[in-house]
Amino acid sequence: MGAAMIGRAFLATFRAIFADSSVLLLLIGSCILYSFFYPAAYSGEVPVRMPVAVVDMDHSGTSRALEARIGALQQAEVIARLPSPAVALRWLKGRRVSAIVVIPEGFERRILTGSQGTVALYGNGAYLLRSSTALAGIGAALGSIGRDAALAQAMASGAPAPVPLTMIQRPLFNTREGYGSTIFPGVAFLIIQQTLLMGLATLAATIRETQGPLGFAPRSLLGIALAFFLIGCADIAYVTGFVFWFQDYPRAAADPLTLVVSAALFVSATVAGALALASFFRTRERPIQLWIVTSVPIFFLSGLSWPGEATPHWLSLLARLLPTTPGIKLMVGVNQMGATLGEQRGELINLLLLTLFYGTITVLRYRIREAA
Repeated sequence: MGAAMIGRAFLATFRAIFADSSVLLLLIGSCILYSFFYPAAYSGEVPVRMPVAVVDMDHSGTSRALEARIGALQQAEVIARLPSPAVALRWLKGRRVSAIVVIPEGFERRILTGSQGTVALYGNGAYLLRSSTALAGIGAALGSIGRDAALAQAMASGAPAPVPLTMIQRPLFNTREGYGSTIFPGVAFLIIQQTLLMGLATLAATIRETQGPLGFAPRSLLGIALAFFLIGCADIAYVTGFVFWFQDYPRAAADPLTLVVSAALFVSATVAGALALASFFRTRERPIQLWIVTSVPIFFLSGLSWPGEATPHWLSLLARLLPTTPGIKLMVGVNQMGATLGEQRGELINLLLLTLFYGTITVLRYRIREAA
């Protein structure tokens, strides 16, 4: 009897979803659309050939060598050699260049006499990624010039040349060091949460508008939850199994059981929270309005774009009530970093507690309405 009630609620939920084109688009269409639309903006991954202006006031062999090294960088392209810093600043303010290199007079003389040479770098802080990329490349060129000068000074003084220090950089987890590879894997799980929440809440609000207050037995609620749980798991399988591969985002060879357990807990907490929230909506439009105003704050609270350590403690604790806060850390850790369940036990416990918490609210809310 109990299994039959669960099965009827499960099938009835899918019939209601496919009968409502808006809900169907939210739950399935939006996930597919975002999987291609959102990464397209970051297809370039790493900014290259950022326009740079050089002001050479030294006109020496060393300054020309520095300019040549800057021009050979992947990150920067010298598009102008300007006569003065004032002219260069006007170019920067006019956004004609992303960075300026000013080589002062006496640059070579200082280096040859053993003093410290100085170079002024300017970037446009309004475009942080572009300017920081250009300045980082210029800094690498300056470091190379400095090492060569130190070696030449050591040889001129007769001292044995020291073995140069070689730095080998091997980025972990994001081997391409791209912005899209950093952002989208976490945003994908935020999209899954928001589409599940809004789709379920819109469906519940629509039924409430036409039939009045909703009331379900616990077994019926379980059948409804299982229907949305299946959709959420299918979304995660689509994103992790196809989208990350298609977009060539970093992937780790995580254990299949780890992936299944992590996805199940994340989706369970999301569905439980969506059911609890859906019981408060009276009109069909409210879930969409909530989606519009909450998606960006939820993204920032997840700790993906801003570290939780730099967030006020009370806000970090409050963010733990959102399934995406532990969910994004868990899913990114498992999919991109190859973390184990033991290493992510804090996030797993957080999601389990959220499932129980929101599940309890759901049962109480719908039982109260059934009694009413």
